[in-house]
Parts: sequence; C-alpha cells; structure tokens
Amino acid sequence: MSNERPTAVVAIGGNSLIPDKTHPEIEYQWEAVHETCKHLVDLVENGWNIIISHGNGPQVGFILRRSELAEAEVHTIGLDIIAGDTQGSIGYMIQLTIDNELKNRGIDLKAVSIVTQVLVDKDDPGFQNPTKPIGAFLTEERATAFEKQGWRMVEDAGRGYRRVIASPNPLEIVEEEAIKAMTKLGWIVIAVGGGGIPVIRDDNGELRAAPPSVIDKDRASALLAEHLDADMLLISTAVEKVAINFGKPNQQWLDHMNVAEAKKYLAEGHFAPGSMQPKIEAMINFLEQGGKRAIITNPPNIARALKGETGTHFSL
Repeated sequence: MSNERPTAVVAIGGNSLIPDKTHPEIEYQWEAVHETCKHLVDLVENGWNIIISHGNGPQVGFILRRSELAEAEVHTIGLDIIAGDTQGSIGYMIQLTIDNELKNRGIDLKAVSIVTQVLVDKDDPGFQNPTKPIGAFLTEERATAFEKQGWRMVEDAGRGYRRVIASPNPLEIVEEEAIKAMTKLGWIVIAVGGGGIPVIRDDNGELRAAPPSVIDKDRASALLAEHLDADMLLISTAVEKVAINFGKPNQQWLDHMNVAEAKKYLAEGHFAPGSMQPKIEAMINFLEQGGKRAIITNPPNIARALKGETGTHFSL
C-alpha cells in the first residue's frame, strides 16, 4: 500500500455490535459486525487507510455479570483485564469479518488488532468523582453489598442501582508507534478498543493498571487521530446526523457545525453526557489540534457522508 493514501480513524459505537438490545447474543453481534464491516471496507476500496476503534460497554457489563454469578466457584476479574478481554474478542470479530470482506472483493490487504493501553494521570480529578455507570441494574440490597466491597453506587432514574467508575482523560496511546508502523505497512488496524486499557505510571516510571475506570473511546480516538496526523476522524454512531433539541418538536438535524457553534450547543446542554456530548468534544479537540476533516454519521451512510451527501460535518 502506498503511504500516499489518506488515513482515517473510524470510531464505531455500540450500535455497530448490538443494534438491538433485546438480542445481545453473539450470533446477532456477528450479524451486526458483518454489516458494519462492509461499510468500513467501502472506505478501503475508496482509497483510505483506516484505523478502527470500537466501543465495549455492553460486553464489559456482560463479563462483570458472569464474574459475579461465578464468584462462588472461580476468581473475579478486574476491569483492566476485562478491557483487555473485550479488545481481543471484539477485535477478533472485526478483523475476521474485514479479512473475509476484503478477500471477497479481491483486495489484497488484511486487518490486525492491537491490544492498546492508554496512559492517564493518576491524579485525574475523575478518580475523586466517578460518574461513568457500568454493569447491570442492581437491587438496593445488592448495591449495599457492592458498596462494602469499595464500589461507588448511584440510583439510576428509578430503574435500580449501578456502579459508577472514573472516566479519566486520555493522555498518551502507549502503542502509538506500533499502530503508526502497521498503518504505514498497509494493515487495517483495530486499536484503542473501548477507549483503551487505562494505565498509570508509578514512581519508578513503570506502567500499572489504573484504579477502576474506563476511558471514553471517542476521546481516545480523537487523541490517536491527532497524534497520527490523520486526515479524518469519523465517528460512526446510531444516527445519520447530529441534532439539536433532539427528540423534541423543534428537533433540528445539522449538516454542518463549526467549533464555535459546537461549543455553544454544548454549553446549552443539547448533547447528553453519556451519548453525543463526548463525540462532539472529540470533534472539537481533533480540529483544534490541527485535524483536517471530522464527520459524525451512522454506518450505512459512511460512503454518502464522504461524498458530502449526508452526515454532520465539522470545521474550525
């Protein structure tokens, strides 16, 4: 592959893996991954190098629940190991599917997954104020038991209690040079899965697992795109375009947004913290650090968005 091909970091959300929450089983995940990967290979066929990041929220919750159900028989699993597990399993699903799609189209390329660590500050304020919900909804009795184990719990809109953990700011992609090298060699790289495994440096400069936490995958993807000097950051999510006043009678879909407008809409509270807000912030960060092109759309419309026919396009 020529190094002259433009490079895109493409962040795919949970809808790319589990579009229907009533059918989370693996067979349905395979179907969803197959559909998403067709659109990703369209990018490759159109001349792009791509680096793919992915969400892992539901899968982390499933593994946590399995661990809890089995704790009388086998040891429980830390969140850092779970993050590594999901990078491996989801990465495998994506790379196998992409490899098959490339083969079927006669494209002589392959995909590779890189288990990715992401450095965070051990003094990040997020560790003092955990806000990211994880895992299943729990009864008050079960929540009390978890609190005794050191977890912080919150009541979630009358639906039960959930654990909350920190979501620290990503500072450095530890495997960045490997990702860059593999991309230059023509590999389709799957990296920063689930935002990466959060790690800190101890007083001796050695890497250690961070306290229980999860890094937002859109922020980590924007950091990777910035550091690799990518030509485009594309965030694939559940909607074709970004909207203000979402779900209200005066809802308005946006074809274009500049950074000033994005900051204004953020300040006005148009974007939900656990949904669109981190995606908009990722777009802003990428462009302010020199990024060239930034788009939010859903998987079926990636090709059309690249032609300017749909999606929300961001600029300085």
